[in-house]
Amino acid sequence: MRRRLLLAGALATVLAAGTACGGGGGGGGGDDKAAGASVEKLTIYTARDKKVSTYVVDQFTAKYPEYKGKVEILNLGAQEILERVRAEKANPQADVWWGGTQQGLSAGAAEDLLAASQPAFASKMDPKYKDAEGRWFGEILLPEVIMYNNKALTPEQAPKDWDDLLKPEWKDKIIIRDVAASGTMRSIYASMIMRQSPDGSNPQPGYDWLKKLDANTGAYAANPTDLYLKLSRQQGTLSAWNLQDILLQAHQSNMPFGYVMPASGAPVLVDGIAAVKGGNATGAQKFMEFLFDDKLRADLAKDYYQIPAVDIAEKPEWLAQLDLKPLDVNWDVIGKNETEWINHWNSQIKNKG
Repeated sequence: MRRRLLLAGALATVLAAGTACGGGGGGGGGDDKAAGASVEKLTIYTARDKKVSTYVVDQFTAKYPEYKGKVEILNLGAQEILERVRAEKANPQADVWWGGTQQGLSAGAAEDLLAASQPAFASKMDPKYKDAEGRWFGEILLPEVIMYNNKALTPEQAPKDWDDLLKPEWKDKIIIRDVAASGTMRSIYASMIMRQSPDGSNPQPGYDWLKKLDANTGAYAANPTDLYLKLSRQQGTLSAWNLQDILLQAHQSNMPFGYVMPASGAPVLVDGIAAVKGGNATGAQKFMEFLFDDKLRADLAKDYYQIPAVDIAEKPEWLAQLDLKPLDVNWDVIGKNETEWINHWNSQIKNKG
């Protein structure tokens, strides 16, 4: 008798569990709900412009509704992301690192902060735009150019090359995004040092160049928003920044910004994405695969001025007509020296020119 009661109780428990999971009939809808309920939260640290990150996550959750309300975005500078992921290594808080320079992502890989994978899009990618062990992948290319307020300056008046920024007429007219926290600015400043010393062995001429730039810099902006406001209010008329964000601010926020492709060339960053080691691997993989969806990449090129690291079939007019002049930059040399160079700039050059 006691055994029959135990069996009856066990059967009742199984039936109740099946009903709770939707297994009692009505097709697979209940199973889908249960799967959605079990999806882990996805935390993304991103250096992307908020317009871009919001648009992409909205598209992602539209395709995968089980993630709706379960994606958290934290917007940071690229260097800030590296430092945060590094500090959280023992207890990772992020799942995806989205928007980082090649040298920043390479440092993260070398420090065992990133998880290796082989997503479907990796085979289409030029080896120079990805980590050989699959720990990060380049998503877009970011040319770094001269930015100016086009209500204060005409294209003819704007500087034509990097060295023009050192001319006396631009004293206190330059606004620079604070360098140490910004992957964009670190890359620009390291490239300026490398122009003077291609193998990186003698940074002093580059330091001298940056000291002259510091003398012409009227203010350092704490973050990109601060940079845009200062420049739009003509607290300065010039800056150095990445092409995508300049075009986004000009065309989507009606900011008075124009750009000059430097005559000697623009440093072109590989800006990418990685899954954080110890994070939500399933969600990170799904998000990375989605980011390389052909339609999404075409839309991001057309509406958000991205230059895809993997070619798209049809380029929007602005991209097809872009007269890109890449500066000859050895990113491996920069990767080895960037921290030392930027630390020197921060302690010995900033506000001392």
